[in-house]
Amino acid sequence: MFHTRNSSQHEAEFVLLDQLVEEDHLLRKIDQYIDFSFIVDKVKPYYSENKGRPSLDPLILFKMMFIGYLYGIRSERQLEKEIYYNMAYRWFLGLNINDPVPHHSTISWNRRTRFKNTTIFQDIFDEIVLQAINHNMVGGRVLFTDSTHLKANANKHKYTRKTIEQDTQNYINDLEEAVQEDRVAHGKKLLKVKEEVKTEKDIRQSMTDPESGYLYRENKPEGFFYLDHRTTDMKYNIITDAHVTPGNVHDSVPYLDRLDHQIARFGFQVEAVALDSGYLTTPICKGLSDRHIFGVIAHRRFHPTRGLFEKWKFQYDSENDHYICPKGEKLLYTTTDCPFLERCTRSKNHQRVISRHIWEEHKEKIRQNRLTVSGKELYKKRKEKIERSFADSKQLHGLRYCRLRGKQNVSEQVLLTAACQNMKKIATHLTKLG
Repeated sequence: MFHTRNSSQHEAEFVLLDQLVEEDHLLRKIDQYIDFSFIVDKVKPYYSENKGRPSLDPLILFKMMFIGYLYGIRSERQLEKEIYYNMAYRWFLGLNINDPVPHHSTISWNRRTRFKNTTIFQDIFDEIVLQAINHNMVGGRVLFTDSTHLKANANKHKYTRKTIEQDTQNYINDLEEAVQEDRVAHGKKLLKVKEEVKTEKDIRQSMTDPESGYLYRENKPEGFFYLDHRTTDMKYNIITDAHVTPGNVHDSVPYLDRLDHQIARFGFQVEAVALDSGYLTTPICKGLSDRHIFGVIAHRRFHPTRGLFEKWKFQYDSENDHYICPKGEKLLYTTTDCPFLERCTRSKNHQRVISRHIWEEHKEKIRQNRLTVSGKELYKKRKEKIERSFADSKQLHGLRYCRLRGKQNVSEQVLLTAACQNMKKIATHLTKLG
């Protein structure tokens, strides 16, 4: 029998907010297994005890931000609307059906004033990692690191040219000391100590976001970007570090410092790491060797001059400190005649020079690690772990683009997105355990 229902939208009805939220809702799991009480202690120093109007509960403020990052809601204005209509969001914040939703400007005001130039977002991220450690979800023995680009909120066609001084790498003093020791071992005079020469380079600086960096790499988009340098743990793929740099900073530059940060902050006993080919630099190989860490780094492909012997065909004899060419001749510090001269060099003086870094042995060790059974297995795991983490953050949490401008604001987005990913993993895992 045909039937239509009369409208009853204006009738009063008694309902509990708790009844409107599914039992298996993600926010229920997070509310049950994540302890947010630490936030009050972390933010208390930034609030006045007896001045001004009563503030918004900081727990509500940060939970609003967590909702935005959990569900990829890019606009804080839109976040306010979503919370107004979504009963699960209201339940998570502790708001009743008729309670007003905090204004979206509250979040931006706190970002611009109260929490500006503070470590609050790093502290929140670290505390979530510590909770994962307490739940035995982080091993701290095997770590995977990589970086991904985030499109800056800037037009790539609006820029100025700027000349800046290049930073001196923090390993340069150790390198110079090693060079002097090597010259003494070979009976050569010490090099004269040169005055520090500051090198300059010309860069493009965005007019809308000067702190971003112009990215120009093979197989990468071109424009102004930031880089999210991320580390995950092998056990449950918990993100243990998230660090932001401009897009024109090489992946290898912050790596050792961030590795040391994790070891000091969380007490990790790192035994092995797996990295992409961008990290295959001699200082990183030396740093991993000094830390007694088994490093696996992807092979970097080179394109040698066609028709000439590749460098890898020259074998190094470590005991006698010389190279052996494909013909079997020894390459010492003097000229060596070669019957394959046309395939060995095209220089006018008919000399082939094989350069060897003072720390080359550490890079050779890393290359050997990659070819072992455990090395191949570790690198295979790297794709499954770190690449999946990046894919989830971009696809599900809106981390493909920068919401705001400036390195500090982008760091907030990266750190809180990573913290929310960790919350999901912790809550989902503990729910399965019952």
